[in-house]
Amino acid sequence: MTLTALTPRADKGTVPITTVTGRGYGKWLAAQPARVKAWLRASGFEARAGQVSLLAAADGGLERVFLALPAPGGDEFPVDDGAVWTFAACPGSLPPGTYALDGRPAAALANDAALGWALGSYRFDRYRKAAKLPARLVWPQRADRAAVESAALATFLVRDLVNTPAGDMGPPELVSVARTLARSFGARFKVIAGDQLLARNYPAIHAVGRAAAKAPRLIDMVWQPKGRMGKLPRVTICGKGVCFDTGGLDLKSSAGMKLMKKDMGGAAQALGLARMIMAAKLGVRLRVLIPAVENAVSGNAYHPLDVVTTRKGITVEVGNTDAEGRIILSDALAEACREGCDLLIDMATLTGAARVALGTGLPALFCNDDRLAARMLDSGVAAADPLWRLPLWRPYREKLSSKVADINNISSGSYGGAITAALFLQEFVTPGTPWIHLDFMAWNESSRAGRPEGGEAQGMRALYHLIAHHYARRR
Repeated sequence: MTLTALTPRADKGTVPITTVTGRGYGKWLAAQPARVKAWLRASGFEARAGQVSLLAAADGGLERVFLALPAPGGDEFPVDDGAVWTFAACPGSLPPGTYALDGRPAAALANDAALGWALGSYRFDRYRKAAKLPARLVWPQRADRAAVESAALATFLVRDLVNTPAGDMGPPELVSVARTLARSFGARFKVIAGDQLLARNYPAIHAVGRAAAKAPRLIDMVWQPKGRMGKLPRVTICGKGVCFDTGGLDLKSSAGMKLMKKDMGGAAQALGLARMIMAAKLGVRLRVLIPAVENAVSGNAYHPLDVVTTRKGITVEVGNTDAEGRIILSDALAEACREGCDLLIDMATLTGAARVALGTGLPALFCNDDRLAARMLDSGVAAADPLWRLPLWRPYREKLSSKVADINNISSGSYGGAITAALFLQEFVTPGTPWIHLDFMAWNESSRAGRPEGGEAQGMRALYHLIAHHYARRR
């Protein structure tokens, strides 16, 4: 994968982009040549965030682009409508050609421009080629090229994985992608598949995935930067890899099943985050655990009210076979805690309840440490990748009670489903282990600048910011 919408050098036809903000626009406009003032006034350009004005040259070509950015500290919500997303609209909306920012922008603006432009250039073209190539941007001076490329390519990886139909992205294909990623960065890699899951004591993963034609698997990848001596902070990422979810014997409706190719969004994002960490050679010891299954229907599918014994020894009554993600994650979390880690993250398209509470564009954050949660929320703002914290409300734990097992996989009530799902997962996290759980959609319902309809990474850049700034050991 390469960022074809960003180019290293300008050419003869490169068009400059002049950025302005509403704050101080009047003073700026007064200093412009008469021709520019007349054009901007005639075209109704008022420097409202996102406004674009194209200035024609005397020969009829394009001479300059004026682009209005949100004013720092202004009324615009910077996380959702900041400069990143203003630039993200440009590759698809500007005429084909090459563009470059005027002058020498500040590093933050240069990074926002490059990342936004890259994200806005994404197209899922595995089955159909794009109708036209996006406009290109010359790499802005002072942009951190490595960081921008890493974030963009990781996002492209997540989007591609989620967008790929389940027929072409089942557990074996997900394993293949993960193996290729591991080889690219020199990570250790192993897979436990089929009945070997029982032999190695991963019974919950096996129970959910055994009914599918493609056997269940556990992906296990370990990496640390070469040449780093001494003990590094241990970061473990678990990603829900349900490559397709029929609901099992508690079968979903056709409408509910339609988008279930995206139910491996947690696994996709785990791989995307791992790619960012490894590409930056962060000073951490990284482990990625991905239970990869299809929740299918066949003669040996697990049943409602079955009792599944998990890797940790906790018994789970299956109140509903369509709450399978938390069951497979239980084995992954138990293994992560068995080894021990300084930060444990799990990511999952886990509950519709989180979508009801926060909508599809805002991931739900659960965390067992207030200081860690605050850092995570701050990282979301810094990375223009927002989250919202929901509580691990212990009084709701009783809703997961079972008369025949240690815990039920669903609540006895119809409210607070995202919270009870998180409380279920917490049962498999060793007390004292710093733990983050993200429950997110992994899908854009409609297209916005830089966020096309389809698969999406949500919270990944925020997690990378957290790890890079608060966990990675410096050289």
